[in-house]
Amino acid sequence: QVQLVESGGGLVQAGGSLRLSCAFSGRTFSSYAMGWFRQAPGKEREFVAGVSGGGLYTYYADSVKGRFTISRDNARNTVYLQINSLKPEDTAIYYCAADSSLVRIRNYIGKNVGQLNAWGQGALVTVSS
Repeated sequence: QVQLVESGGGLVQAGGSLRLSCAFSGRTFSSYAMGWFRQAPGKEREFVAGVSGGGLYTYYADSVKGRFTISRDNARNTVYLQINSLKPEDTAIYYCAADSSLVRIRNYIGKNVGQLNAWGQGALVTVSS
């Protein structure tokens, strides 16, 4: 019913920037809160950023606050993650997700991806030092 496809990943030097995109296929995109998550090798998936359906409210993990910016364009059914001042520890697969609740998105923790309604397949971001 809902399909999400990430794009924009790649290899970036430390201190550089990158913009990830997530394309939403389905109806009523604006009714979904959207989020970005990441999973580093050998680690659990973690919350990075979330945005409400209308784009008014945003939340960020402490580790990325001030460096990452989430936004959405509801006319294009797309959510973005602007990543600045990249660090090697930002290296991970980045996933977008959709859910009816921004609270569930920002409170995501642990191994169970079923906490949220839909996920993309991920985009790899590699930061070299």
